Amino acid sequence: MTVLSARPVRVTAPAARPGAFLPVLLISTFMTAIDAFIVNVALPAMQRDLDAGPAALEWVVAGYVLAVAAGLITGGRLGDRYGRRQVFGIGVALFTAASVLCGLAPTVGVLIGARVLQGLAAALLMPQVLAIVRTSVAPAEQPKAIARYGLTMGLGAVFGQLIGGLLIRADLFGLDWRLCFLINLPIGVAALALLRRVPESRHPATRLDLAGVVLVSAALVALVLPLVEGREQGWPLWTWLSLAASVLLFGLFAATQRRSAQPLVDLTLFRERAFSVGLVATQVFWMGQASFFLILALYLQVERGLSALESGVVFIAIGAGYLATSMYAHRIAARLGRQVVSVGALVMAVGLYGMWQAAGHGTGWLVPGLAVDGIGMGIALAPLTTTVLSRINPQHTGAAAGVLSTVNQTGNAVGVALIGIVFYRAADLTGGFRAGLVALIVLELALAAVIQLLPRR
Repeated sequence: MTVLSARPVRVTAPAARPGAFLPVLLISTFMTAIDAFIVNVALPAMQRDLDAGPAALEWVVAGYVLAVAAGLITGGRLGDRYGRRQVFGIGVALFTAASVLCGLAPTVGVLIGARVLQGLAAALLMPQVLAIVRTSVAPAEQPKAIARYGLTMGLGAVFGQLIGGLLIRADLFGLDWRLCFLINLPIGVAALALLRRVPESRHPATRLDLAGVVLVSAALVALVLPLVEGREQGWPLWTWLSLAASVLLFGLFAATQRRSAQPLVDLTLFRERAFSVGLVATQVFWMGQASFFLILALYLQVERGLSALESGVVFIAIGAGYLATSMYAHRIAARLGRQVVSVGALVMAVGLYGMWQAAGHGTGWLVPGLAVDGIGMGIALAPLTTTVLSRINPQHTGAAAGVLSTVNQTGNAVGVALIGIVFYRAADLTGGFRAGLVALIVLELALAAVIQLLPRR
């Protein structure tokens, strides 16, 4: 792997054979996708093994989330400047090394530090995946490639808990929860071994806007930190001050970007309606995903008494529905245009309503609603991602992908905070689950409405 270089190089022409390099991008995407969810299954075992308190365990999760959210926009811009394959490779190498450090951590403090490093590495590699697809895959092949990306992201999110439960149950070599992190070593090594298959592209840039990096990172931390920690701490004063500070910091960031000769994020991107409205729709979509997985897992494990592995098995119903439609979503989009996302949102709403009806009955009654929800998710995700990036100039692809990935992360954080409030205010967990489902149905209807603001073509 070569060192970072600012030497101007043209953006590469579309690759003739995306099948040669797309698997490298996808296995790395899957590695980062499951990591955000697999850790939730391992927390009880970590607490016992490392004698960790509740606050420390919260930071095992929050440290990763904050690092990813704070670094995605910068990571995307670094790929634009220094080479998307090169930054992707550095991200994979760091993520793999950080995963090993997590798996070998002797104390919870070391584990938290390694999780932060994992998050920073994920922020480097995640934006490059979409940027490489947009710059190195022929336009006619991009919807199919993004469909595979969406499939990978969705399966990682859906099956993260199941995979974690299986790894802990297997307890190979007595590694217990540590295997949830060490499993990334062979995946990362395989991705690095095949890295040369990935085409390189970059765009000349005279400098990195360091002021923009500092401001946007601080703004994102100020936004995400209270969302992650607020409910557990009862929303103390500092959480509201932090949210207010995030608004001020985002304002300062926008002002510096307008004046910068080489902005971190070119604000003219937001003049393109497919991008700006698409980001709003993406925020709404992801607000419903992590929050749904959270309340479903709590309902299954606490209220219904299922183990983490048994709960993960129930998630297979969503995965089956998602798998059935996600690979064909680009074909449905070719017929329906922007309305494909609305259709997916409405199908998800139907699935959520089915679960609302089944709540309080046997776990098996949830399965049809879960499958329908997965079908809708598979229809909506890839076409929504394609829409956001469809009209972006190649020189801004990395930055735009970084913004999109950041919206994914903030959407998850906002959704967990808001739906968590609804869930925990109910008198019992069944009531909380049903109240959360109602809120999620409202989100899906809102998503269908926002889609109407997209360009017709």
